[in-house]
Amino acid sequence: MDAKNLVTVDGARLTCADVTAVARHGAQVAVAPAGRERAAASHRVALEGVRREALYGRTTGVGANGKVAVEPGAGHGLRLLRSHTGGAGALTSEAVARGTLAVRLNQLAAGGSGADPAWLDAAASALNARLTPQFPVLGSIGTADLTALAAIALTLIGERPWRTPDGLVPRQLLPHGTADADALAFLSSNAMTLAQAALAHQDLAGLVDAELHVAALSHLALRGSAQPYAPPVHAARPHPGQDAAARRLRELLGPDTDRPAARIQDPYGLRALPQVHGPAAEALAHLERVLHVELNAAAENPLADARSGQVLHNGNFHGAYLALALDGARLALCADAALSPARLAALTHPERTGLRAFLADGPDGSSGIMILEYTASAALAELRGLAAPVSLGTAVLSHGAEEHAAFSPQAASAAAEMVPRLRTVLACELVAAVRALRQRGAEPAGAALRTVYEMCVRSLPDGYEDRPLDTDIAAAEKIIAALADGQTS
Repeated sequence: MDAKNLVTVDGARLTCADVTAVARHGAQVAVAPAGRERAAASHRVALEGVRREALYGRTTGVGANGKVAVEPGAGHGLRLLRSHTGGAGALTSEAVARGTLAVRLNQLAAGGSGADPAWLDAAASALNARLTPQFPVLGSIGTADLTALAAIALTLIGERPWRTPDGLVPRQLLPHGTADADALAFLSSNAMTLAQAALAHQDLAGLVDAELHVAALSHLALRGSAQPYAPPVHAARPHPGQDAAARRLRELLGPDTDRPAARIQDPYGLRALPQVHGPAAEALAHLERVLHVELNAAAENPLADARSGQVLHNGNFHGAYLALALDGARLALCADAALSPARLAALTHPERTGLRAFLADGPDGSSGIMILEYTASAALAELRGLAAPVSLGTAVLSHGAEEHAAFSPQAASAAAEMVPRLRTVLACELVAAVRALRQRGAEPAGAALRTVYEMCVRSLPDGYEDRPLDTDIAAAEKIIAALADGQTS
């Protein structure tokens, strides 16, 4: 098998890119021997623990029923899975569902769950056979994705059908007895939230880079000054993200940094771009660091620790780290996105461009690209709503046994919903920037940005008469998506 299409799952090195490869691009998975051994060692600890002490979820009920003793392996686990399959809303996407299974597989390989290694084989077999579990999006509040994992477990034992290219098919990959014994050991995970967050991170990080390409084209169209991107400016205020954004803009502009500027000082959309873009890039980098820890953590409750031989009850299921990182990233992205409509507004103004108002052609009063500002502002308004922090909320559940929640699933869902809106905001700016450059007869001098501009010229309609612009926006959104994926040809 091509190594590029294989993700080795070892419980220690799974990345957001790996999750994306499995979830979206059909990469196969292979469980590393070290991961299988960690799972087996943890399973032995759990079995030994049951013989000497009460273990939450194995010899007791869960939640407020944690004080109630149960007989392990006597049907309690299956009842737990069936009763906790209680999600609601639309079915989650295929990518998130497959990502969930991949993340949980890797977490089990990290050791600590106490689950039988047969779970690893079953999850890997499902992924490699292109079997996708089905479960609704609602049901989790950041203290383990119980409804999603319960539905996956029932699918693994054949009680629920898999989604396949040929329709829904039942297939049992795990014995009922294994699921009965290890029910809570499999459920105790935020795998769905992590999968959605990892996919959203990949999308948003790509769009943040694409934004600099679009902004660089707007810079040329507006005959901007390169002074705000000069090395001494950022050495004087050495935030890493800010400095990286300015360096990237210098690379994209290339020889165009030497062009005479039209103004002493540009509007903020150009002049303050590194200072606003930098925090967004840094917030996404922080989110990636948090995700790397979470994707490879044995965040199990109880933790069957092979090193000490102990089974330890704990709160590692809590999603506060991820929720706060997602909140910070969404807020920073929204602030950064607001500069795009600002640059778009400048592109409509004759004093900024030296061209006709709204880059129009034809009779006086023609509207040109006027409507793009409205569409961009509508998309930005939705981004502001999606940026609202979830970490301020809480919940008291199960007779008060669980009195706090992170709401990290809601944060991950909001991050994913930002992707198409951010793409639209940037697409509106791109349409305007390319139109202005065409009207001026100007082209980027730098090779990297010229390649992007040529791609735009091939894809975006020409002509400046008043006409429907929805097709322009749709074409520009495809360009933005390609740039976010690193495609510039």
